[in-house]
Amino acid sequence: MLKAERVEYIRKRLQELYPEPPIPLDHSDPYTLLVAVLLSAQCTDERVNQVTPELFALASTPEAMADVPVETIRSVIRPCGLSPQKSKAISKLSGMLLEDHDGEVPGDIDALERLPGVGHKTASVVMAQAFGVPSFPVDTHIHRLAQRWGLTSGRSVVQTERDLKRLFPEESWNDLHLQIIYYGREHCTARGCDGRDCEICRTCFPNRKHPKKVRKA
Repeated sequence: MLKAERVEYIRKRLQELYPEPPIPLDHSDPYTLLVAVLLSAQCTDERVNQVTPELFALASTPEAMADVPVETIRSVIRPCGLSPQKSKAISKLSGMLLEDHDGEVPGDIDALERLPGVGHKTASVVMAQAFGVPSFPVDTHIHRLAQRWGLTSGRSVVQTERDLKRLFPEESWNDLHLQIIYYGREHCTARGCDGRDCEICRTCFPNRKHPKKVRKA
């Protein structure tokens, strides 16, 4: 297959498999989504969804969270890992939202990236899933699969994001990044496929003789 043919096949096949991909992190508004995405760093979505009900029962708005002691936040989110850093970030960003954004999560990626604990990927997820702005957040699954499918060199997540945005139509980005994540979790896993086993890898590269080495995110 030529690259253009692979791109079209991948887009259509993922749409068939996941026509309406759900947002994996439970949330009720942009603020609870922001906190959940922050907690998901180096943690599974499943674990985050186990922790956030208790956290959001404690405080589900910036106003309420800013009044919760950092140590209390830390004790609740400890199962997510990196709790010292994450608890401080949640507390500080809640205060910044009150001070700088009238208690609202800004629908602006630059403003989001200025919040404590919020990097480009987290900001992109919030832009896509809370505000519907076309974005292509690249996580470890997307970084791995894009290399296996010959869509990027994988030199960095920045390069992978740039390459995927160039290859796929903008209107597909928000669904596609979720579709690739689900496919990577279910079929083209880190250990379960070496670039020759899953349906999409076999279809795109039927003559691949050796495992496809990928660069980690």
